[in-house]
Amino acid sequence: MTEATNSAGDGGTADNPYSSPDTGGIASAGGGSNITLRLNIMMFLEFFIWGAFFVPMGAYLGVLFSNSTELNLIIGSSYATQTWAALFAPLIVGFVADRLFNKEHVNGVLHLAGGAILWWCSTVTDSPTQFFWAMLAFFLCYMPTLALVNTITFQNVDSVENDFPKIRLWGTIGWIVSGLVVSESLFGLASFPVLPGIENAGATNLPLKISAVASLILGIYSFTLPASPPQGRGTPVSIVKVLGLDAIQLFRNPSYAVFALCSFLICIPLAFYYARTYEFVSQMSFGEDTAGVMALGQVSEIFFMALVPFFLARLGVKWMLLVGMLAWAARYALFGLVPSSSAMLVAGIVLHGICYDFFFVTGQLYTDRVAPAGIRTSAQALVGLLTYGAGMLVGNYVLGYWGDSIALDPTTKEGWLAGAAEFWLMPAGLAAGVAILFFLTFWDKSDGLEEEAVTE
Repeated sequence: MTEATNSAGDGGTADNPYSSPDTGGIASAGGGSNITLRLNIMMFLEFFIWGAFFVPMGAYLGVLFSNSTELNLIIGSSYATQTWAALFAPLIVGFVADRLFNKEHVNGVLHLAGGAILWWCSTVTDSPTQFFWAMLAFFLCYMPTLALVNTITFQNVDSVENDFPKIRLWGTIGWIVSGLVVSESLFGLASFPVLPGIENAGATNLPLKISAVASLILGIYSFTLPASPPQGRGTPVSIVKVLGLDAIQLFRNPSYAVFALCSFLICIPLAFYYARTYEFVSQMSFGEDTAGVMALGQVSEIFFMALVPFFLARLGVKWMLLVGMLAWAARYALFGLVPSSSAMLVAGIVLHGICYDFFFVTGQLYTDRVAPAGIRTSAQALVGLLTYGAGMLVGNYVLGYWGDSIALDPTTKEGWLAGAAEFWLMPAGLAAGVAILFFLTFWDKSDGLEEEAVTE
């Protein structure tokens, strides 16, 4: 899933808001460049692991369980393991890493366990139920590490605001490289033969094995990272704060309540992109080059990230969020109406930068400005819970049930040609509906975010 590429304004993470913004004052003035390099490697491996297997997993499941009458539901349920785990990740981080053990040690143990589980998952070939539970076990290990790599960074840099975005960028680069490796192509333009003798790796269990090995490497490497001791030792555990539920007070602001509701709703159609685009694009046009082509979405994400301050200052919060929502509707409309056009498929993938940055980055900045200083981290956690937790969870099950209800055959080009319009226009309609709801009901009067964006 992206694979989010931004940072929250007060030091809380944007792609995982469960982490603490406190740097802990541990960064070493003398070893800054060395520490930065080590953190860059950590961040690269963290997102390489996720991107390598998660993007093509739907195509692999389509091959593995092609004879099942509930194939679409199997795919949706398998992707839902990530969102189920996201709901529990804050509890693991908030209790274990913040209060008991050094974060780099917890990160190491989780990645070693996750690597072993993911390798086992690659051997499951005849039971969708077993695959589901194995994948859930992996994500219960992996999802907390998204917060851990951020908090490890926060505790070991001199300036969170200046240093974290540069280090986090290496996570996006890791996701991009994973796509190039799996596809063995440079964005579908040229051959990139790093897996000799392997054809169409995305439709095999090889990505799972690559990610498993990378996870084991990061697990060992984590024990060499700078010390990041627990910062909440001796403080009482508050599940309410860990989940960001103390930020519910923000719902007294009608505009923020509308934003929160629409954030949840828009992530239902968002799930369709992460779970089904690879197999769709693979069958329709790009075959084994698909992972490399889809990496263009992350390239677009980097490009539009740099433009967020420019557009935010000129469009304002409401129109930025609205453009992001409409970009989702446009992407799915392209997939549904012109599925045979390679150019339109690429256009839909490249829209990822607008879809993600204009909505999520703007939303996180908006949350940071609206929330009082004492609950900013909790507010970011609540947004994460509503979007990549609850919204995506519902979306993954919806896409599975919808695919089976229209008898979509995702294993062949003919199957996608027959069902593309019906399958993709449904999330397009959902996204458009949420955009209309947002346009009619969101009337935030504050202009501080726009003013501040000019100076960023």
